[in-house]
Amino acid sequence: MVKPVADGKGFKLGLFSANCSSGLAVTKIPERWSGSWEDNLRLAGLADEVGIDFLLPIARWIGYGGETNFHEGVLDPTTLAAALLARTKRITVFTTVHTAFNHPVVVAKQLATADLVGSGRAGINIVAGWNEPEYRALGADLPAEHDARYALAQEWWDVVRRIWTENGRFDHEGRFFRLEGVEGMPKPHDGPLPVLNAGSSKQGRGFAARNADVAFTIVGGPEDGAGIVRSVRAEAEREHGRQVGVFTLGHVVCRPTRAEAEEYLRYYADEQADWAAVDNLMRLQGLHAQSFTPEMLETFRARFAAGHGSCPLIGTPDEVADGIAAFHEAGFAGMTLSFVDYAGELGYFAQEVLPRLEARGIRAPAG
Repeated sequence: MVKPVADGKGFKLGLFSANCSSGLAVTKIPERWSGSWEDNLRLAGLADEVGIDFLLPIARWIGYGGETNFHEGVLDPTTLAAALLARTKRITVFTTVHTAFNHPVVVAKQLATADLVGSGRAGINIVAGWNEPEYRALGADLPAEHDARYALAQEWWDVVRRIWTENGRFDHEGRFFRLEGVEGMPKPHDGPLPVLNAGSSKQGRGFAARNADVAFTIVGGPEDGAGIVRSVRAEAEREHGRQVGVFTLGHVVCRPTRAEAEEYLRYYADEQADWAAVDNLMRLQGLHAQSFTPEMLETFRARFAAGHGSCPLIGTPDEVADGIAAFHEAGFAGMTLSFVDYAGELGYFAQEVLPRLEARGIRAPAG
C-alpha cells in the first residue's frame, strides 16, 4: 500500500528538526525554539490542522558546542513520534533511526507499535551515520568508508523489512547480524512504513534508490537540484525498477515585506549567530559527512547559521511561494521546512503561502 506521504500526489511539505532546541537556526537569540514536548505538541496540532503533510524529528545525542551548545536538548524521535501520533489525526510522523546505534529487531517492534498508534501514519528515516563524536559518546567506532556504513544499513533494513512482512520465525546469518528465531508481532498497521533516507553522498543516494520511497537530500538550490532529482530517479528505475521521490530542505523567514524578512534574518543569523557552533558543525560535516561538497561548505557559512545549510526561503508570501514552486518545477516531490519559531510562524505561512501554492495547483487544499 502506498502511503499518502509518498503517493506522488501534490508537493509534500513537512517540518524538520522541531524536536531539537533551536531547530535548525544556529542562533543565540533568547526567543529561539525550545524543542520542548509542550511546544512540539502545540506545533503538531497546528500542523495537523493546517494541512502540513509530515513531521520529521531527528536523532541527536550531544550538542555542537558554541555559546548555546546548539542542539543541546533533543527529544528522542521514536518516543516522540508515538506520542504525537496519539494526539493527531491525519499527519504522518517519521522517526529518525541511526542504524549503527539501534538493533533492528527492537526498532521493528517499536515502529510497528507507533504505526498502530497512528493507524498507519508512522514513517522511518534511515540514517547510516556520520557524526563521529556521537559514535565516541556511544562507545562505537565510525567506519571510515561510506561503503561500510551503508553495508550495515542495508543489512539492518533487510532484517526490519523481513520482520514486518514475514509470518513465523526466521534465522538471519549476515555480516553484521547473526539472529536466531526472530519473529515480529504485531505487524505495522497496513504494511511496511514509508521509508525516507537522508543521505546526500553517492552511497546515500544509491541506498535511497534501492530502498526508500523518498530520498532526502541537500542541494544548493532548484538549479543543481534538478539534476540530482533526475539522477536519483534514473538510478532507482534503471538499477531497481523502482519509483523514488526526492525531497530537499529549506528554512523559512516569511514576512509581509522583503525588508522585514531580511531584517529578521540578519538579526538571528548574523548579529546573533552562534558562530562557534556554526564552525564546529561545518567542521564535522566536512570531516565526517559527504552531504555537502567542499565548495558548498566553503560558501554556505551564512546558510548554516540560518538553517543548518538548508536552502533559504526568505521574503514575502509571494516570494516564499515562488521559491517553493521552483523546487516543484525542478522535479522535487516535496521539501521540509524549518522556522526560527515553528509554532509562532507556521500560522502566517499557512494563511498566506499555502493558498498561493494551492492556486498554482502545486498542492491540494487541506481536507
